[in-house]
Amino acid sequence: MTWTGGFGSACGWLLDKIVHGLALTRISPNFLTFIGLVINIVAAFFFGHASSVNAGRYFFYGGLVIIGAGLFDMVDGRVARRTNQVTVFGAFFDSVIDRYSDVVLFFGVLVYYARVNHFRYVVLTAFVMVTSLMVSYTRARAEALIGSCKVGFMERPERIVLIILGALFQWAGVMAPVLWVLAILSTITVVHRIQYTYWNTKHLSPMSELPPAATPPVTAQTASPAAPAREPVLAREDARLPS
Repeated sequence: MTWTGGFGSACGWLLDKIVHGLALTRISPNFLTFIGLVINIVAAFFFGHASSVNAGRYFFYGGLVIIGAGLFDMVDGRVARRTNQVTVFGAFFDSVIDRYSDVVLFFGVLVYYARVNHFRYVVLTAFVMVTSLMVSYTRARAEALIGSCKVGFMERPERIVLIILGALFQWAGVMAPVLWVLAILSTITVVHRIQYTYWNTKHLSPMSELPPAATPPVTAQTASPAAPAREPVLAREDARLPS
C-alpha cells in the first residue's frame, strides 16, 4: 500500500468513527447540516472583518473554519443513512443550506474587498456569487426536465476547495486569482449545462411542459359509451414524455 492509500484509509477510518459516535447520539442529520451553515457564517465573519493589515491572518483563520464546516457536510448524509433517518426533505434541506453557505462565504469576501476599497473585486465577487448559484440552479432546473444534468466541472466541492486555498494563502494574494478562476469556470459550467439541456430537450414537445387542460365534469347527458379496453393503452403509447 502506498502512503497516499494509507492516508486515505486512515481518514476513512477516522470519519467512520466520527459518524458512529454521532449516530449513537441519535442527533438529527438536519441539525448537523445547520451547524455546518453556522460554522461557515463564522468563516464569513473572519473574511468580512479582515483589513489590508491583517487579511492574511484573518483569511487563514477563515480557511481553517471552512475545513471544519466541511466535516459536517461530509457526515450529515452518512449519519442519516447510519441511523435510518434518510428523508426526501433532508435532501432538500441540505441543498438549500448549501446554497446559503456558498452565498455567506462570498458575502464575507465581498465585504472585505469593500472595506479595502477594491471596487473591481467587489463586482467580481458579486458575479462569482451569482454564477455559483446559477451552477446549482441550472442543474436543478434541467433535472426537472431530463432526469440528470451532472455535466460541467465547477460544482460545489471544487468551489469550496478553491475558496479554502484562496483563504489559506491570502497572505500571498491568492484569493484574487481564485475569484477569477471561479468566475470563468463557473460561467463555462453554466453554459455547458444550458447547451446540454438544449440538446436533450430538442425532441420533446413544447406541450409536454404545459399543465393538463381542465376537463368539464362528466354528466349523464355528456357521458359517452364505454371505450374499448385497448384505447387507453394506445393513448399511453402515443404520449411523448420527458426521458
